Amino acid sequence: MVKKLLLSVSALLMLFPAMAFAADEGPSTSMLNMGLNSLWIVVAFVLVLLMQGGFILLETGSTRMKNAGHVAGKTIFTVGLCTLIYWAFGYGIFNGGADISDGLRKFIGWGDFFFSPTNSAGEGDAFPITTFFLFQLAFATISLSIAWGGFAERAKLSVYLVFTVLFSIIIYPVIAHWIWGGGWLAQDGAQDYAGSTVVHLTGALAAMAGTILLKPRIGKFNKDGSSNEILGHNQVFSALSVLLLWVGWFGFNAGSALSVGDGFFGFVAFNTMLGAGAGTVAALLISWAVSGKADISTTLNGALAGLVAITASCAFVDPWAAVVIGLVAGVLVFFSAKLFEKLRIDDPIYALSVHGAAGVWGTLANGIFATDELATKVNVGRGGLIDTGSWHQLWVQFESVVVCGAYVLVVSFIVLGIMKVVMGLRVTEEQEIIGLDLSEHGTYGYPEQMKKAQNNIQA
Repeated sequence: MVKKLLLSVSALLMLFPAMAFAADEGPSTSMLNMGLNSLWIVVAFVLVLLMQGGFILLETGSTRMKNAGHVAGKTIFTVGLCTLIYWAFGYGIFNGGADISDGLRKFIGWGDFFFSPTNSAGEGDAFPITTFFLFQLAFATISLSIAWGGFAERAKLSVYLVFTVLFSIIIYPVIAHWIWGGGWLAQDGAQDYAGSTVVHLTGALAAMAGTILLKPRIGKFNKDGSSNEILGHNQVFSALSVLLLWVGWFGFNAGSALSVGDGFFGFVAFNTMLGAGAGTVAALLISWAVSGKADISTTLNGALAGLVAITASCAFVDPWAAVVIGLVAGVLVFFSAKLFEKLRIDDPIYALSVHGAAGVWGTLANGIFATDELATKVNVGRGGLIDTGSWHQLWVQFESVVVCGAYVLVVSFIVLGIMKVVMGLRVTEEQEIIGLDLSEHGTYGYPEQMKKAQNNIQA
């Protein structure tokens, strides 16, 4: 009898804290989830920010030694400047709008300039707004760094300064608002989970405007239209850059889930890995089949193209479709690079192929492979052609590519065209031959190596 009584009391004592926890489960669980979500978003922000290290190595390795210090320095400088401009104006264009009409807000955000939240997390919020700001800022800096690929080895430093300001106010935030900020394309059901159009195509088309207006580098094309290969100085840097970008991409894509609660970010990461792997293999095989050699640069570009393409659809497609999307991107990056070269467009970092062509394909692929189940889960658009038999989503995806692409290209041409008249875009021929390290910064990125090279030439 005493034993039974003791057991009953023990059971009640054990049950009491459980009952107390259950009574407080709502608020406690909500705060815990918000904390975990906030932690994940900040981790994702850091991963995306570290992708700038990948861009530094990619652009440095793919260009000549005499421009290495310039490439590294201007990347850090423009990220810093973009941070300030996006804080002051860009975020308000992207996500502001509390005090404007619904009709106007379809096309542009307005408000929250010089962003300073008085309360970083309100009751019922899934995460603090400050973490969301940081995450969106990182995306803006990535799109800007993509654009610099078309400026490489011949643009003035002052061009980077002025275009950073304008890109961060009137180009990137407008596109981001249309698709991610509740704009008219979002209302149409456009699917771009992590930015094949918003980030990559936007950056690529700004790069296209830049490289066309700047014209090719000295020695790139001959009078008969044939091209000369201008080799980058460090392929190991380029390979390491791809690995850094690949790792950072999990913050890019999986971070876009903005939560950890149901584990959906793991599915997004899974599709991301499959798309990247498929793009890598396809690019190597197609270059080997066409040229007889497995080209390393093409293989690296294939990995990035697979990542770019799956970025839009990583949350909307089944794994087999992620593989198909990556395979097509790997083949597409090879042939599109050949096409741009035939058009006499000098694209040193292959931004137009990796981020442009693959960005278009990735966006359109949603309209083909997206499933109704996943689109409903993410609450964006509907299933694609294969799953539903309907052309509707493919048309919406096509619409977003054409409209966003046209806007970025036209505005970039106007902005850079005015800059070309007012201040000039390109360094002098002498400065380009000497290298931007010395002509723009007064010192070489590799001072000892360049000094030895000069001594050898004089000898």
